[in-house]
Amino acid sequence: MTARDLRKTPYAAQPRRGSALDRGGEMISVIVPLVDERQDALEFYREYAPSLRPLGREVEFVFVRSPGRDGIASVEDVADPGSEKIRVIDVGKPVGHATMLKLALDRSEGGIVVILPPSFRVAPDDLPRLVRQVDQGCDMAVAWRRSHKRGWFSRLQSACANLVLNTLTGTGFHDATCRTYAMRQEVLADLPLYGGYIRFLPILADHEGFRVDEVVVHPHPSDRHPRLYSPTLYLGWLIDSLGLFFLLRFTHRPLRFFGLMGALLGVGGSAILAVLLVQRLGGQGIANRPTLVLGVLLVTLGAQSIALGLIGEIVVHFQAFRSSPYRLARLPEPSVDDPTEHP
Repeated sequence: MTARDLRKTPYAAQPRRGSALDRGGEMISVIVPLVDERQDALEFYREYAPSLRPLGREVEFVFVRSPGRDGIASVEDVADPGSEKIRVIDVGKPVGHATMLKLALDRSEGGIVVILPPSFRVAPDDLPRLVRQVDQGCDMAVAWRRSHKRGWFSRLQSACANLVLNTLTGTGFHDATCRTYAMRQEVLADLPLYGGYIRFLPILADHEGFRVDEVVVHPHPSDRHPRLYSPTLYLGWLIDSLGLFFLLRFTHRPLRFFGLMGALLGVGGSAILAVLLVQRLGGQGIANRPTLVLGVLLVTLGAQSIALGLIGEIVVHFQAFRSSPYRLARLPEPSVDDPTEHP
């Protein structure tokens, strides 16, 4: 059993107090951010609403749209409406995926939140399986498209992306790029929702100590076509992955990162200057040699990097009492015979 399993087993083995198992089923909020003019809210509703009705729960769909989008505005616009509520949020100016998710989350009522990406990724019939996995005790259920029906190029992209993420973060997710999740609403309250880190919700939740399970699903028929994105999107994803690596590993110990980088730079620069010093003592001129500038530059950058790490340590020290580096999964219930509970 790994350390990750030991951390999660004590509270994952039994339902939490007040969970869906105790209340007979919580309301489900399906959040869909529409960030592309080609996406249609009505199409999302008709695709996924029928698959959630057999669960026998109250369901609401929350759509967030960019400015100038037409189409569905309320349940009256649906040709064959079901019992689901529909909320449509129109933002005043173009915003990112993370901002859209926060806007929808603030206006959703469900105890269980299902997040769908702006494109179809998961077969509709498999969506209830994510909700049932949350009912069984996990905090977040992540879709895993383990199917060879997807195109080879799409599978290659996903494999490379998951390899990079698992290497940088030390996790073992098979399809973290699917971006289709079901989770308890309070999970999102403990996760940073900003910038490009919205792509890494399972990794962030796992780092915070939540139980994250992967559920094998079938890919949506439209997901079998290869998707090729712009080079700037791939570059932005790689930069966000490196930022995620730093946040997970060195947020509470910045000197470890900046000190190591400063030491490497300082040692390299000192070695160059030492060689130049020996050559100068031997009678060679070094005034016009570029290696002298390089050695001084490396030593200076190394000292600045170490100083930046020390400043980061000071900031973390004074902020430590305001935040906790751990999360309690389940508080022990007080004993009836405990004398401290009775004045």
